[in-house]
Amino acid sequence: MKSNDDNARKHIGQLGEDIACQFLEGKGFKILERNYRKPWGEIDIIAEMVGIVRFVEVKAVSREILEGGSREIDYMPEEMATANKLRKVSRTASLYMDEKKDDREFQIDVVSVLLNESTKQARCRLIEQALEDNL
Repeated sequence: MKSNDDNARKHIGQLGEDIACQFLEGKGFKILERNYRKPWGEIDIIAEMVGIVRFVEVKAVSREILEGGSREIDYMPEEMATANKLRKVSRTASLYMDEKKDDREFQIDVVSVLLNESTKQARCRLIEQALEDNL
């Protein structure tokens, strides 16, 4: 049963990232990369907006249980972007910038995605410079 939960979580995460990319592009962001992975961390989306590189952590939740029932969760997706997680993203972002020999300014953002799969609707929220807010 745990594997079903893991598969559901991965599905929601992937769907959330896809929606977040569309949301960011609609706001004028250029998506540079997705799912940049290193042994010590991962960055969901790397984007650019007005010359600033944006490292985006996506947090998505569904208000549904996949077995068909429903539940209410009492937190918003962005609350799962802990300061510890965002510091890991920041370290990975610094290494990415070094690797690319890119000396532009960069920041850590969060996109929260609240999904309702049965109605095919999602609400997105962009939290800019989330690391500063979370420390």
